[in-house]
This record gives sequence, structure tokens and C-alpha cells, in this order.
Amino acid sequence: MRTSFLVRSRRRLLALLGTVALAVAGAVALPGTAQAANILTNPGFESGSLSPWSCTGNLGSVVSSPVHGGSKALAGAPSSSDNAQCTQTVAVQPNTAYTLSGWVRGSYVYLGVDGGASTWTTSPSAYSQLTVSFTTGAAQTSAKIYVHGWYAQGTYYADDISLDGPGGGGGGGDTQAPTAPTNLTSTGKTSSSVSLSWGASTDNTGVTAYDVYSGSNQVLSVSGTSATVGGLAASTSYTFTVKARDAAGNTSAASNAVSVTTSAGSGGTGFKQAAPYLYLGWGDPPSATSVMSSTGIKWFTMAFMLDSGGCNPAWDSSRPLAGGTDQTVINQIRSAGGDVVPSFGGWQGSKLGANCSSASALAGALQKVIDAYSLKAIDMDIENTDEFENEAVQARILTALKTVKANNPGLKTIVTFGTSTTGPTYYGNRLIEQANSLGANIDVFTIMPFDFGGGSDMYGNTVNATEGLKAKLKSTFGWDDATAYAHIGISGMNGLSDQQENTTPAIWTSIRDWANSHHIARLAYWAVNRDRPCAGGGVVSNCSGISQNNWQFTSITAGFTG
Repeated sequence: MRTSFLVRSRRRLLALLGTVALAVAGAVALPGTAQAANILTNPGFESGSLSPWSCTGNLGSVVSSPVHGGSKALAGAPSSSDNAQCTQTVAVQPNTAYTLSGWVRGSYVYLGVDGGASTWTTSPSAYSQLTVSFTTGAAQTSAKIYVHGWYAQGTYYADDISLDGPGGGGGGGDTQAPTAPTNLTSTGKTSSSVSLSWGASTDNTGVTAYDVYSGSNQVLSVSGTSATVGGLAASTSYTFTVKARDAAGNTSAASNAVSVTTSAGSGGTGFKQAAPYLYLGWGDPPSATSVMSSTGIKWFTMAFMLDSGGCNPAWDSSRPLAGGTDQTVINQIRSAGGDVVPSFGGWQGSKLGANCSSASALAGALQKVIDAYSLKAIDMDIENTDEFENEAVQARILTALKTVKANNPGLKTIVTFGTSTTGPTYYGNRLIEQANSLGANIDVFTIMPFDFGGGSDMYGNTVNATEGLKAKLKSTFGWDDATAYAHIGISGMNGLSDQQENTTPAIWTSIRDWANSHHIARLAYWAVNRDRPCAGGGVVSNCSGISQNNWQFTSITAGFTG
């Protein structure tokens, strides 16, 4: 049992300044080293091109103004769903101190090393210098340096970036290029994307990146041996090649070329679900079958499946899978012609994703629940610092979902997570990117558009957040608009939210109508327990805090058809 219903309601993303404060608090200042040669390539972008820097979303470019030194600088253009991160990987020596510095300009610009120290500044009208030091690990031979802005905060600029310290390989210059990638093939296509795979290259110090070209234009840079190129036109022929790159910037010859014509059409998952949350752990749980007969709702999202110890699933960590209240309610719902999707996780409690030791162990726990109820769908509600803000746990959850999806043909997988008013923030973007890189084949990415921090336009904020999610799915997977919408879910909060935002029945109706007109996959809200009137009652577990009819939000949700 949670101490209050608010722990479920998932305090969304921290406000921007709070996130920035956390980033600063997480930066670790380590001993520096004596000045040495800058081991970065193209540190001032004077070559006129980005190489060997790579920027997410193709959002980086070289500009002639404003510059700090020389005649060129980097410009990054963050969107609502991409922070325009630009990176370069270099060879380094283990157990060695390095100093990273650079000149930046813009609102909330970050400089750091992947997996290590970082720093930031807000200097919108003039260049300022950022400096951070770090020491490499005992076996570390490469470091990825990054600079990025912040979501929807405008263009940032960077120039004269320096990584001072000895180069890898004992300081000797590496001039040996990797071998060319082999056997480039197309593994799939849509009307707006082509998926590619190739054989790995070899190198004397190790391959750090593969650059994907469409004709003579570099369109992607990835670390693995597969990629999906998005943003393509339908029914159009493209020719792709791939080159390997090492930490010293040496680039291989091109792979074989492969020509692919994109498809003429597109499609989604075919999965549509109106499924408000029903929680048997608090809030005077109503009779599910009575709500069904009053509203026409068929699906419920049942909360919450947690860890009872030893990576063993149980409702709220205590109620059993078999023979308990939850199974009785599920049986009643099914007897009335409905069905359920269990929700794993939530804001608080002992979660399987965080506590199972491996992806295979987590997949085993999920399989127990799937088998117990012969499930058609499962929802992973990924929240808080233990799951949502832990990239390793994100990967564990996604890998487990990939496993159970493969082992249970027809099973639909849903991930649910917080959002900003303009779309996914850093960890949401990271979750989507990991889903793509792991090939998790998630059916529905559901955002929770509330607890924004006092925002009052709940319809506008919900639509804007969903459009931001759509843009991220398009850029990550190469989908067109229709396909992206068909992989989207919205999970709101009826009545008063934790932060006193008010979603009225009229607003929820408008959100449902928008969801239907854009043919998204899923509509839910927290929670049926609260779908009762108590105007002036505040934010409580068994009513909405506003004037409404009994089960009014559930009736509105039942009108979602996608």
C-alpha cells in the first residue's frame, strides 16, 4: 500500500531548471593534467564540415557566424524532441587525466564526456568557456566527447573545443584506417525509411563509428552494424554505402552499394485500446462490471504489478497472481466481455524492472503474469529514478519486452512514461532510441501528459506533447505521420492533478476526439477510482476533485476507437 495516491500519479519530468541543477550536481571534478596537444580532430570546425563529429537528428551544421575563433563554428538546432547532441570519439590512455574545454553560446549548453563528467552554462548572447576534467578508467581506451543544447531552447553554438591529454596508443599517431564494411544489405523498408545491416570492420585500435551515406551525403552515424535511415520519400530509389571510422578519425573505404526503393504506403500496429486504470489497492475500488455496464468500457489497465522479492511478481508486491481479489475481478471483467492489461511498475514500490538482476530474469517474471492470465497485452509504466532515469534499467526492460514478444506471438507491448509539454525529454528520448537500437518492437509508446508544473491548458499541452512524441518516433524509426500516430498512447489524469491542473470532462472529450481523428493506438487515464464527483474535494484517491457525473470520464474514454 502506498502512503498516498499521489505516489502512483507519477510526478512527471522535473522542470527545466531542476533538471539542469541535477546535471550540475552530477558533474564530478577530477584532477587535471598538464597541458598537452589537443587530441580532437576538427576542434574549431575550420574544415567547413562536421566530420568526424556526428550530430543527432542531422541537427548540426557548420556556420560562419557567430564564431569564437577562426572563421567557422558549430551550430546545433535542438527541437522539442532532440537536444542536437554532437559527439566525437577519440582514443585515450587508461588511468589518465584529461581536461575538456570549449567555447559555447546559447541557452543551456552542455559539454561533457559520455558516461562521465559534464558542465553547462546559459550564455545566450556571448561565447563563454566551459571546462571539465576527468580521469579515464583502468581499461578505457576511447572517450566520446559531446556538446548539446536543450529541448526547444533555440540554436546553440560551439567552437574551439579542446581535449588536452595524451592520445591513445601511447601517444603515437594512428594513421591506419579500418577495413571497409562488408555485405551491406537492406533488411526492411517502409514508405519513409530503409533499414540496413552490414558486416563489421576491423581496425588496429578499434572501430568507433559507422557513417551511413545516401549517395554522397552522410545521413547517419551509428556505433553498431545496423541502422534505419528515415525521412525518405515514398516510392523513391536510394543508394546507400557505409564507411567505418576509428577514434583517430581514420575512415575506411566505402562498403558495397545497395539500392532500395521505398514502399508506396505505410501502416501501424492495428492495435486500438481504450483502457482506463483500475487500482484495487486504494481509493474505494468500484465494481468493474458495474462500471462496464454503465459506460460501455471493455478494457481496464490493472495496476500495479510489482516485485514480491526475488524477482517474483505480485499485485502491489503482496497480493498473489492466483486465487486473490485481482484474479476474481479479472475473471468478472472477462465474463462481462471485457479484458485487462496489467501495468508493471508505476511511481513507487519495489519494481521488477529495477530489482530483477537481468533482462532474462525480468522476462521470466513477465512470463509468469502472461501465463497466469493468458494476456493479450502488457504495459510497462516506467517512472522515477530507479527505472525511467536509469538507462541500464531502461535497456533491461526493453530487452525483456523484446523476449516475451518473441515468445508470445500476438502479444502487444506498451511502455508508459512522463513527458514535457512539448514532447519527450532526455530520458523519454533515450527510451525511444534504446527501443530502436535494441529492436524491441514496442507496439505503443504512451505518454502521461499531466503534472507539467502548473500548466493550465491541458488540451493544448496534451496535443503539443503528443505531437512532440510523434516527431521523435518519426526521426528515430523513419516512420511517416500515420505510422507514428498508430504507435502512440495518451494516459491522462481526470479532474485535478497533483499540481492542480484541471482536466474537465469537456477537455477530456476534446482530447479523445483529437486522439480519434489522429488514429492513435491507446487512450487511458488515472483512474477509474477517481471517476466520481467531489467538487472542492481536492486531490484525493476516490474522486476527481471537481463537479462531474459518476463514471463520466470512463464513458468518454469508451468512445475512443482510434
